[in-house]
Amino acid sequence: MERIAMSQEERDDLHWLKRVEAGSMTQGEAAEKMGVTARWVRKLVKRMKKQGDAVVVHGLRGRVSNRKLSPETRRQALTILKQPDWHDFGPTFAAEQLAKRHQIHVGKETLRGWMIEAGLWKSRRQAIGDVHVWRPRRTGFGELVQWDTSDHDWLEGRGAVRYLVRMIDDATSWSWGRFVESDATPQNMGVLWEYLEKNGRMVDVYTDRDSMFTVAPRPGESKDQQREADRLTQLGRAMRELGIGSILAYSPQAKGRIERSFRTAQDRLVKHLRLAKISTMEAANRFLEKEYWPDWNERFASPVADFPNHHRPLTPQLSLEAILSHVEERVIGNDYTFSFAGRRYQIQRAEVQAGMRRQRLRVELRLDGDLRARYQGRYLAIEECGSHAAAIQSKSGQSVRKDHNAGGRSHWMDGFFNRPSPPLWKLIEG
Repeated sequence: MERIAMSQEERDDLHWLKRVEAGSMTQGEAAEKMGVTARWVRKLVKRMKKQGDAVVVHGLRGRVSNRKLSPETRRQALTILKQPDWHDFGPTFAAEQLAKRHQIHVGKETLRGWMIEAGLWKSRRQAIGDVHVWRPRRTGFGELVQWDTSDHDWLEGRGAVRYLVRMIDDATSWSWGRFVESDATPQNMGVLWEYLEKNGRMVDVYTDRDSMFTVAPRPGESKDQQREADRLTQLGRAMRELGIGSILAYSPQAKGRIERSFRTAQDRLVKHLRLAKISTMEAANRFLEKEYWPDWNERFASPVADFPNHHRPLTPQLSLEAILSHVEERVIGNDYTFSFAGRRYQIQRAEVQAGMRRQRLRVELRLDGDLRARYQGRYLAIEECGSHAAAIQSKSGQSVRKDHNAGGRSHWMDGFFNRPSPPLWKLIEG
C-alpha cells in the first residue's frame, strides 16, 4: 500500500475516527473535536473500511488545480514584462495593464511570484516614514480642496512636460488637473476656472505657502501689521472675490493627501503615458481628461453622490473672465491715458466723461491676453498709444459672461493649456 504523507491535523482526525470505530468515543464527540457534523463523521467511518487511513486525505491532494494557469500564459506575460516599456512595473500595476491591454488575466500575487522567479521583481520591506499627526477628512464634497503642483519629467524626455497642477477633494479624493507650461499664476487660474465650471465654488482651498498664494511679510513686520496691510496675490484676490477661503499649510506633510497622490501619479501616470506613446502636452492633457481622471475617480475616489455637496453655484454677478485675471488699479491721467506693463493706453473720446481725471480704474489682463479697463462698473473702449490697432472694448459695455452652471465650458479655454502665454502676460510674469 502506498504510504501517504499527512499533516498533523489529518493525523488527529484519523485518531478520532479510529476511536469512534473502536467504540471508545461517540460520533458526536468526534464531530466536535474535528469541527464537522456527526453526519460527516458517520460517512468517514464507513469510507475508512474501504479506503483505510487515506480517508482523511483530501481527494485533490497531488492533483493540478483546475484554476492553474497554463505555462503558455506565463510565458506570454513574462515576454511582455521583459519589454523596455514595462521594465519598472510592479506586480499590481502590471497585472492591471496585462488584463487591460492584452487580456491576460493573472492575479497580482501569482504575477509577483512569476516576476520574482524571472528576476523581474525583488520583494522589499516597507520603510517606516516619519509619523505625522493624522487629520480627519472633511465630511462634504467641496468643503476643502487641496491644490498643488508636481514638478516631474512626466514624459521621460519624450517632450517638455514638467508641471502637473492638481486639485483633490479632501472628503472624497475626487481629482482634477492639467499639465501646464509653467507653474505660474495664469496656468493655475486656468485649472481653477475648469474646476469651478465643473463643480461650482468650493468652500476652502488648502495650498502651500508659495508666492502665488501668499505675500511674504516685510522685514520687521509683525503679524498684526501684515494682517492690517491685507496684501494679496492675484490668486488670493481672485479667491476673495469668488468667496473661497484660503488655508495655508506649513509643511508638505500637512497636505498629505495630495502629496501621496503625486507619488502615485509619478509611478502610475508616467507608465500610462509611456505605454500610450505620448510625447506632447496636448496629447498628455487629452489623456488626463479622457482616461486618467475618470479611471482615478472610479478606482480611488469615494462616490461624490454619497456626500453632501458643499459647492456653491456661480451666480450671474461673478464673472470668471474678470475675476480670474491679472488685476491692477491705475490712475487716469489728465490726458485720459493710463499706463500698464510699461505701455500707455488711451481712453477713447466717446468714453470720456466729466470728473474722470485723476480717478482710479480697474485694469484686467484676461487669461486670453485681452486687456480691459473698468471705470465705475463700466468697461471702457481703449487702445494702446501710438497703435493703429482696433480699440479694445466690450460689445455691450458690460462684461461678457457665460452661464457656467448651464453645462459646457468656455470655448476660449480650448487649447489654453497647450499654447504659450500671450505677450502681455509674459511681460507681467517677467
